[in-house]
Formats: sequence, C-alpha cells, structure tokens
Amino acid sequence: MRAVIQRVSAASVSVDGTVVGAIGTGLCVLIGVTRGDDAATAHKMAEKLWGLRIFADQAAMMNLSVADVGGSLLVISQFTLYGDARRGRRPSFVEAAPGPVAEPLVDAVCATLRGLGAPVETGVFGADMAVEIHNDGPVTIILDLDAG
Repeated sequence: MRAVIQRVSAASVSVDGTVVGAIGTGLCVLIGVTRGDDAATAHKMAEKLWGLRIFADQAAMMNLSVADVGGSLLVISQFTLYGDARRGRRPSFVEAAPGPVAEPLVDAVCATLRGLGAPVETGVFGADMAVEIHNDGPVTIILDLDAG
C-alpha cells in the first residue's frame, strides 16, 4: 500500500462539480493498493496515518500527529500511485490492485481510522474526481508499506 500524504489547511474532493468530501486542518491522503495488500496492511496504514507526527508543536518542530491537533483526514483512492513509467512513455499499472480488491481495502483504512477516533471524509472510488488541496508548509510525505 502506498500513500501520498499532504498536511493541509483545507482540502476537498468533487465529483461532477459536487463536493463529496471536505476537511479543514488535517491530512489529504492519496492512497493506492497493490497486489498482495490485505486487511493487515490496511490496518497498519490507518494506524500510521493517525499517528504520523508531521504537525508543528509550540517549538515549530514536527512532533504532533493529526490526532494531537484535532484534525481530519480526506482519503482518496488513487490507483495511479502504482504507475510505472520507467519504460516507454505510457505508465504501466500492472502493480495496482484491481478495483474489487482495492476498494474494500481503502474502505478498511477509512473504517480503521474512524475506529481510532478520526474524522474521515472520502472521495468516490473509481470516479473522475477533482481534488483541491491547500498544502500547509508545504509538507508532503510518501509512505510505502509492505503487504501483510
């Protein structure tokens, strides 16, 4: 499982011009699922996201998590995170898990986050989405987790 995590002051996602998810301070998480990912990977990703210390404390050090600052998460599925463009000019997406595998795992990440107490908004799996991100910092982290 792979995530691109951006610390945001605000973020939203729209489908066909209608906002389907929006947050203020928190994390915008673009998440991709690869073959071999499972429920354990989803659980590990959720715990990592909720506890990742990338918010500034009073000394301006990144010591606080989204949980610590009372923030929210906007989680958006993005299979293109597993695009491989090392050869040719068109990315290959063979490492991305197919929709019937990926969707329940993205849902499991969101469910686990909610179980931890996180306010979570989402996009619409498989939809053509427009994402508006107000990156705070800017702070962007790429997180790769091994399956299992």
